[in-house]
Amino acid sequence: MNPLELDPIDLQLLARLQVDSSLSNQALAELVHVSPPTCLRRVKRLVEAGLIEREIAILSVDTLAQVMGHSLCAVAEITLDRQDQNALVAFEKKVATEDAVQQCYRVSPGPDFVLVIHVRDMPDYLALTQRLFTTDANVRNVKSFFSIKRSKFGAAVPLPASI
Repeated sequence: MNPLELDPIDLQLLARLQVDSSLSNQALAELVHVSPPTCLRRVKRLVEAGLIEREIAILSVDTLAQVMGHSLCAVAEITLDRQDQNALVAFEKKVATEDAVQQCYRVSPGPDFVLVIHVRDMPDYLALTQRLFTTDANVRNVKSFFSIKRSKFGAAVPLPASI
């Protein structure tokens, strides 16, 4: 089977792993009705094909804020003066170095980028904006929206039930 050809078992594995990647191989195999060696081999193939980029723990920002202090989430729209390929790539590289920038999307139409940013508080947000935007002569406009409540958060990619 070509690494990029997916069958219904592969789709079930991907769907289950998106919900809980901490499942043991044994438990995952039982859920998708294959043997543990088959399950392990298929998951390895999905990883090698690049369909599974990495496994992470998703932290509760609300609980973490109670333990560590306040937290601030901002969604920022960024418009650049120049949109040539070099300018777009340079901006992407710049924001990629900042841990506070959790997501960066190049979008169209409208602004050039939309960023999801998590910082401790407003002074941290101000310091970040000065590092990323104020000192960059190519940043023309920044429009930020601040989250007052996270109603939904997910990272799962919708998959077909079967092929």
